[in-house]
Amino acid sequence: MKNFIFIFFVGLFPAQQTWNLQQCLEYASANHPLVKQATVNIKRNDRQIAASKGMLLPSVDAAMNHSYSFGSSINQSNNQREALNTQYDQFIVQANVELFNWRNYVTISLSKLNKETSTYKLKQAQNEVKLNVIQTFFAYHNSKSWLEVLETQISGIEEQIKRTEKEAEIGSRSKSDIYDIKANLGTLQEQWVTAKNQRDLAKINLLNALAITQDSLDFVMNNEEILSQEDFNTPDFTKRLLENNPAYQAIIADIKAQEKNVDVIRSAYLPSLTGSYSWSSFYNKYLGKNDISTTGFSDQFTQNKNQSLSFGLNIPVFNKLQIKNNTEIAKLNVINFSYDKELIVNNLTQSITSIKAQFLNAQEKYGILESNFENQRLSFQKSEEKYKEGLMDAYTFFVVRNNWLQANYNLISSKNDVIQQTELLKVLKSEL
Repeated sequence: MKNFIFIFFVGLFPAQQTWNLQQCLEYASANHPLVKQATVNIKRNDRQIAASKGMLLPSVDAAMNHSYSFGSSINQSNNQREALNTQYDQFIVQANVELFNWRNYVTISLSKLNKETSTYKLKQAQNEVKLNVIQTFFAYHNSKSWLEVLETQISGIEEQIKRTEKEAEIGSRSKSDIYDIKANLGTLQEQWVTAKNQRDLAKINLLNALAITQDSLDFVMNNEEILSQEDFNTPDFTKRLLENNPAYQAIIADIKAQEKNVDVIRSAYLPSLTGSYSWSSFYNKYLGKNDISTTGFSDQFTQNKNQSLSFGLNIPVFNKLQIKNNTEIAKLNVINFSYDKELIVNNLTQSITSIKAQFLNAQEKYGILESNFENQRLSFQKSEEKYKEGLMDAYTFFVVRNNWLQANYNLISSKNDVIQQTELLKVLKSEL
């Protein structure tokens, strides 16, 4: 219900919407096509389970036949063949049931395993979507922050050019200062165009990760983001994340399903027992023969009733080696899925250790930048005082000012990197 209300307001006020990371993750994990496909697969597996259980129930058929016969036929009154035209109506109800077929029971187990696999794959799809959203979300904000730095630099250099031109007019500044600053304005403007393109592409990638085709959203960072501390020294840290990962659990369930499929195929070696019950009656009428009396419909219907009950035992003897070959193929599928498991373990281990390494590196880098940030700020303030007192030329102050702005961006980018790795770890640590 909450998701419905959330999506409703998105459609109602598309130009006013701003989403943070959590809102992006909630939307993508519920509305991305990959997630919807995985949800449909679970529903399909529910139907397969119901269909497998339905095989244990009897099948019942009812039929009615109405026919005419012209020419030579048996006269029911004297049991002699004569030239007769007759009308024949037959009513049949029949029920068939497999009293025992081991294949039905193992098929039910296989269907349940397939549903379990689909459940893990749904969570796997949600995780993959979330990981992609997190990476594109922070890529967008880093490119946006860099564009803002360049805009501030360009705005500052334009103001500095105006101020320096006035100071040059009164002789307190050399005209060469103006040329030095203008020489860098074009370079900054070129960088601004490139940064703007990168920001726009990053937003397109983020919208694509969310499976949203219209650019009606803006994305913001939470100011209350807190940098977390992760304990990577736990002996089973990687193993625990690996075994709880839905991709790993899905391949384990897949292997169990393939092993159960071997049992399904082998069940064709076993005998099966069937039962059948039928009830029937008929009505026979002679056409165009007034000298032959016809018993009434209700009397014939009662007199001609018939019931039958039968049992059948089917024992497979030879099936052209099809069961044997299919069993061996199913065994090879189990082996193949075991190799898939190894690949998934390798990939997940690489992902987990990479995120761990990037988290530690980003955390260390942020600590260094944060500790030096105050020194950068004091250095900029001192340079600004020197420039105002005429003790520093305009170009040197321009370089110092840009270094200060770059330090601001580096700190923001480094903090975003730590938060990004934290969010990636949250996804990997999430339980089913």
